[in-house]
Amino acid sequence: MHIPPYHKKPAWQLLIVGCTLGAIVSYFVLIYMYGSMYEELIEENLELQSQYNELKRQNEALLAANEDLNEKSNQEPIIELIEVQIINPEEVKLDRLIMHELEDLIKDEINYLIGRRVDSISESDLLLYRTIENKGFTIEDITYYFDITELTISKSLKIKLRAKLSNKI
Repeated sequence: MHIPPYHKKPAWQLLIVGCTLGAIVSYFVLIYMYGSMYEELIEENLELQSQYNELKRQNEALLAANEDLNEKSNQEPIIELIEVQIINPEEVKLDRLIMHELEDLIKDEINYLIGRRVDSISESDLLLYRTIENKGFTIEDITYYFDITELTISKSLKIKLRAKLSNKI
């Protein structure tokens, strides 16, 4: 049996080249779609993990504060929640994952404030400013520093921060 020499016919050559290029292009499209989907899943997982850790810390602090309040008869307002917001992520080129990690690091740094009285925190707000502004937070070999632009002290401590890179100090 003789196999016809298709490699000499231009129509067959174009078909084989077209199939090969189509396979390569479709492979890259598949890899791109998989990567973007995987990035969204990682971000969602990181966000849910962050929420879980925050709620766990908040619950532990509130249980400890509740025990202290049971011992005391007067009900003074306490800090129940810490909210951190970075207002310039585009300026320092922060992606969403690094923003979540930075917010978690800052919350870990000031976690001791949950369950404290609001008036004692408002009296020592300068200490809170210095705690955040003088500490560098390192992620992926890049150190970030923050300036507090807005601080709201009530039952929820709301902090708005402006990020700076370490080489811009």
